[in-house]
Amino acid sequence: MNNETLLFTPTTPLPGALKTVLAFPSTYSIGITSLGYQVIWTTLAQRSDVDVRRLFTDQQERQYQNCDLFGLSLSWELDGPILLDLLEKQQIPIWSHQRKDKDSIVFGGGPVLTANPEPLAPFLDVVLLGDGENLLPTFIDTIQKVRHLPRVDKLKNLARIPGIYVPQLYIPKYTSNGTLKAIQPIQTDIPQSISKQTWQGNTLSHSTVITPDAAWPNIHMVETVRSCPELCRFCLASYLTLPFRSSSLEDGLIPAVEKGINATKRIGLLGASVTQHPQFSDLLNWLNQDSFDDIRLSVSSVRAATVNSEMTKILSRHACKSLTIAIESGSERMRKIVNKKLSEEEIFMAAKYAVDGGLKNLKLYGMVGLPKEEEEDIEATADLLLRVKRKITGLRLTLGVSTFVPKAHTPFQWHGVRPEADKRLRLLAKRLKPNGINFRPESYRWSLIQALISRGDRRLAPVIAQVRGSHQSFSSWKNAYRAMQEENKSIPENEQRTLPKLPTWENVIHENWETSTVLPWSHLQGPLKPEILIQHQKQSLNELIV
Repeated sequence: MNNETLLFTPTTPLPGALKTVLAFPSTYSIGITSLGYQVIWTTLAQRSDVDVRRLFTDQQERQYQNCDLFGLSLSWELDGPILLDLLEKQQIPIWSHQRKDKDSIVFGGGPVLTANPEPLAPFLDVVLLGDGENLLPTFIDTIQKVRHLPRVDKLKNLARIPGIYVPQLYIPKYTSNGTLKAIQPIQTDIPQSISKQTWQGNTLSHSTVITPDAAWPNIHMVETVRSCPELCRFCLASYLTLPFRSSSLEDGLIPAVEKGINATKRIGLLGASVTQHPQFSDLLNWLNQDSFDDIRLSVSSVRAATVNSEMTKILSRHACKSLTIAIESGSERMRKIVNKKLSEEEIFMAAKYAVDGGLKNLKLYGMVGLPKEEEEDIEATADLLLRVKRKITGLRLTLGVSTFVPKAHTPFQWHGVRPEADKRLRLLAKRLKPNGINFRPESYRWSLIQALISRGDRRLAPVIAQVRGSHQSFSSWKNAYRAMQEENKSIPENEQRTLPKLPTWENVIHENWETSTVLPWSHLQGPLKPEILIQHQKQSLNELIV
């Protein structure tokens, strides 16, 4: 942490400021590269009524003996068990129902917890659902008002704030056979449901700290857009963060870049679909002025149809070597099913523009195991990559492939992980590797654990507690789950309540659920109502005539 250049001025905390620990469940290098974590830390560090210290798995600032608030930003399901280690490091009871008035209020946020916090709910006092720009200040303001009340009264006051979810004030109800039938507040003055909060300002976030020790060294990240207008039916980044928003060029992007280049020569433009910013070409032309010749520029995933020769030439001029495009599948049929509005011609043209502009690498991303996918669709993906390699020479081709994992608040949330995906990853490797295409598959096994957490309910919490220390072993997860499931006994949630035994591994991970199923996140309102998600699902699977 000694190599940081701050792009903001921390405020000196006043006496009596809330003693706050802000944790990230990974190393400093990974955590400080998270733009969301940076923004949360900066928001807290600029308040005189908060004294915030950072905590990572390998580094920490000087910690308190007892803190008022303990916060965690969670971006990846598989980091969940690390929360418990960090809590123990602070001598905070890991189960929320065991905490007393003297203990910290434990809060969390980020995309994993906004989508489905239930597997981790028994460890958390508060979950902040959605964008933090307004929600985090409101949370701190409310804590200040109620800080001297008993713990239960603090939590009840917080639960009445839009976007703030207090899990212990909601009870999951199950049928006699262990099927979830409702999640209800414990009393009538607690909201029946909680809605994700959405930032509606005309500027988005950017880096507040630059360091050579980040996973992307010395980069100044600028959030160009939030969400994505394409609405691929499996995509959490698109559906959970709706509506699609772009940062103002004059009020947001240009000032953010100017702030960054005073500290570094490396700028990264971030977003799920960066080039769909309505003024992206204007931004590139502004960055292309002679005074910025020494700026190294990189962009995250782009939409193939937006790529042109001017864009790739400007990127190449600024030391960008790669273009990244999510194609999802080489099969036109599958692209239609997932609502990927992308033609084969646009893929070829993007590759041609890339090499003509001087770029060296083309990184394509796809998926296997999607609903309705057949082996012929996998062959089509391999065929497409091989044809691109033959036709467009001078590019190093990489295909990154993940297994479809159902995500909450998306139209494909009712579909399970398909066992065939493992075989199809191997088929792609067999077709592509011998032909000089760099193939980077994500682990099929770890996709199963992602699905377990993304689809699970509170009954999963004891499994998460059980795998601590061995959570990097797939067999530890599977053995812990099945041992607890086969014990055929109820799971204690707190001193007063128990939950039914775990559902089967196959039910949570692999089975397709009926759209009438009460989902673990049914009490949490995302951007679109379930009826709209069902309509999108049916449109994709050709079950509804539009």
